[in-house]
Amino acid sequence: MTRFVDVQNMIRWVAARGPETIMAEMVEYLADDFRRWEEFDKTPRVASHTPFGVIELMPTADHDSYAFKYVNGHPSNPMRGFQTVTAFGVLADVHNGYPTFMSEMTLLTALRTAATSAMVAKKLARTDSRHLALVGTGSQSEFQALAFRGVLGIEKLTVWDTDPAAMEKFVRNMRPLGFDITLAESAMAAVRGADIITTCTADKTKATILTADMVEAGVHINAIGGDCPGKTELEAAILQRGSVFVEFEPQTRIEGEIQQLPVGFPVTEFWRVLSGQAAGRVARDQVTIFDSVGFAVEDFSALRFVRDSVDGTEFFAEIDLVANPANPKDLFGLMGVLAPTG
Repeated sequence: MTRFVDVQNMIRWVAARGPETIMAEMVEYLADDFRRWEEFDKTPRVASHTPFGVIELMPTADHDSYAFKYVNGHPSNPMRGFQTVTAFGVLADVHNGYPTFMSEMTLLTALRTAATSAMVAKKLARTDSRHLALVGTGSQSEFQALAFRGVLGIEKLTVWDTDPAAMEKFVRNMRPLGFDITLAESAMAAVRGADIITTCTADKTKATILTADMVEAGVHINAIGGDCPGKTELEAAILQRGSVFVEFEPQTRIEGEIQQLPVGFPVTEFWRVLSGQAAGRVARDQVTIFDSVGFAVEDFSALRFVRDSVDGTEFFAEIDLVANPANPKDLFGLMGVLAPTG
């Protein structure tokens, strides 16, 4: 039998534990897996692009478990009543190939993306960071705010979006949770004086959400909106001014902000910082940039965390996903079908 966390059980689990607590604890799983990065089988995600959006498979494996996530990205979906991103994921035992755990990952991806952002910022942002600017208040924004508070203690937020309704939605969701929120009149106003900037917009285009003149010394930029070929958010000059950190360089070269720059442009894979093989922030006035596109190891960590967290609870079901005949060589016999007689 395969354990399965469906949408309703995911909602019940998050409500019981609290999203802020979940993301803070998930950071530990993420950090553990990033530190053993070299143990994983890694490949850029397999993407099928259409005029409507993209559908992707994100696989990885270590010596014991294989994981994949199915995920889409369709920027025009909200106008048609659908989510921009939906996903599900699977863990399997590499020793026999059997799927052992399956979960919805629309909500879980939002949690793991924000947890990853906070994990990186904890290492790269200034230790006295207290002010987060959010440029883009779509589906990911609330998760980012909660993760940064849970991991870095940040409660002061300045937000801006081209859609006033999206900002109103953000305030409606977050102000009751105790955040100090300021609505800005522009992206420039939003990032002024911020210690950390998260950019997260959905348009599949080479946009310039931030320009170099908007970036103050010492800021940490968490660029998470650019995640496919032809989609960026930062002016290239920002990348040339700061130190750029990525998840898996071959994938980020295709999908991240650095797709704007020559192939030889230097970047640092973040696992090297956590493992002590590379420097992170080395000066207070240094500009650090996390060019994040999302990578399969993060999904592996998130699935592993949920699997362990729901163990012994009522937040999962068991589904009969794999045919299991008594005689492994007699799959046909499992159907109980008799051959016709003459």
